Amino acid sequence: MKLIPGSKASNEAPSRRWGILQRVVRSLRRGFGVSRITLVLYLSVLAFFGIFFVLPIALAVRGAFLDQTGALTFDYIREVFRNPIYLEGFTNALKLAAGSTLLAFLIAGPLAWISERYEFPAKRTLSAFLLLPMMLPPFVGAIGFLQIFGQEGAVNALLRTIGWLGQNQVIDWVGDWREWGIIALNALHLYPILYLNLVAALANVDPALLEAAENLGCTGMRRTWRIVVPLVMPGIFAGGSIVLVWAFTELGVPLMFDYSRVTSVQIFSGLSDIDSNPFTYALVAVTLFSVALIYIAFRALVGKPPPVMPGRGGHAGQLFVLSGLRGLLCSSFFLAICFVALLPQFGVLLVSFSRDWYRTVFPQSFTFQHYVLALGNHLTVPSIQNSLVYASLSTIVDVVLGVTIAYLVTRTKIVGRSLLDTLAMLPLAVPGLILAFGYLAMTRRSSLLSFLDPAQNPLVLLVLAYAVRRIPYVVRSAAAGFEQASVTLEEAAQSVGASPFRALKRVTLPLIMASLFSGSILAFAFAMLEVSDSLILAQKQADYPIAKAIYQLSNILGEGRYLAAALGVWAMVFLGLTIAAASRAIGAKLGALFRS
Repeated sequence: MKLIPGSKASNEAPSRRWGILQRVVRSLRRGFGVSRITLVLYLSVLAFFGIFFVLPIALAVRGAFLDQTGALTFDYIREVFRNPIYLEGFTNALKLAAGSTLLAFLIAGPLAWISERYEFPAKRTLSAFLLLPMMLPPFVGAIGFLQIFGQEGAVNALLRTIGWLGQNQVIDWVGDWREWGIIALNALHLYPILYLNLVAALANVDPALLEAAENLGCTGMRRTWRIVVPLVMPGIFAGGSIVLVWAFTELGVPLMFDYSRVTSVQIFSGLSDIDSNPFTYALVAVTLFSVALIYIAFRALVGKPPPVMPGRGGHAGQLFVLSGLRGLLCSSFFLAICFVALLPQFGVLLVSFSRDWYRTVFPQSFTFQHYVLALGNHLTVPSIQNSLVYASLSTIVDVVLGVTIAYLVTRTKIVGRSLLDTLAMLPLAVPGLILAFGYLAMTRRSSLLSFLDPAQNPLVLLVLAYAVRRIPYVVRSAAAGFEQASVTLEEAAQSVGASPFRALKRVTLPLIMASLFSGSILAFAFAMLEVSDSLILAQKQADYPIAKAIYQLSNILGEGRYLAAALGVWAMVFLGLTIAAASRAIGAKLGALFRS
């Protein structure tokens, strides 16, 4: 029937549709068993993740399976494994990931074991220093690493000084062992994540199990292998999977080492012709599927977690106090690891202050000029301002979404809240490289969201990318706060007339503010120095955040690397202070933020 404008039938049509919508909402409310505002919050959060997390990934994968006519094809995927260049990049990415994870475990394993079994001099201070490598992205540390191990760097100068090299001889450490340099930088940056998880896992081993094994004659390394290792497998999986995926998709370090034969750099190089090159989409799809397979394979390798046993937990047995020579050896071991792990940062610091550092072990003269020039450079000051804006806005988004998700998960009985909790943690498993590429695919010309094209203004996409990547920190912190704050306080407030929202605002939020602050400050700090999203989405110089500015400065001949180092030191100090503040507020729970 054709409706005539102004007729009774045409006026009834909107009313009929509105009535249908109301009935649908009422049905949903009855099905979910929640209030209207709870349902609206739940659907809003799902819509956010659907548009800005699931959709970009789907579009990035979709481009790998459609030809120019829109028909389904697997040719692009097959070509990735046929083309020797792409195949070499994929193989190298696997090697770098496996090497980085193994080296990180070799560093973190003994440290965690000693930390949980022994008390030795300066243990608390040295344990805090072990976390410092997280304060600077490894691609910034590459500036110091390349200065130390370059052909005319500090190591070759030292070998000449002690007579192991002639005056005109050089060892091309970077050129001959480029892959090992990338592995070392990745491992030295990521081992604290594995260390935190292992320490937490060892602390939760029930001492009664160890005592029972010892009473039955199972002692020493046999007890460690048969009892302790299976019990700490969840910690190994949680930390190891993050390290493995992170290293597999790391973009910044290979770029700084000029190592183009790896998948992440091949994807980055293909962004210039994203509209006409379907193989970039194929590389993204292969990378994403590989991440999923790596996660599944790693889970199968470590096996199923053991059943939770009732017991004391909290600490894996008695701490043995070491003094004298044995205590000094433990302290020296921790100090040596701290020194090696912070060597790239020391190199960045020296480069930032050096007037000239060439063919000498240490700089011959020092200056503050690079900091002065950095503050006046056309790249640095705008990049600091941009990063502050991007990180601040993304943290606000994280707080709003994080509190909402944590409230829905811990305070309501809505169906599907476990799905919401899983969605909130998934960004830890999805590389920033994949998400940033998905945003580019989502905003291509003629697409529905083309008005968000980062080539015009990347503000919205960078804020969303930073927020999605860091929301797990805020969700976990807020959820911990909600679980510790008694729900009876909210119920008491509501019983005297306060609405649920007012009770949440006036009673619960002040109680969880410390936990919320801890997650927020970490989200803000890591957003300030986000690498993959910054390198891909910030395309105009005026929009560069700090990470992109450091990368651009490092490629400028002459003063470029000195200015990049000065900007990197500022970033190092900033992130170090914020992590210290967060760890002080969170205390022993800092490691929980890095568990998958």
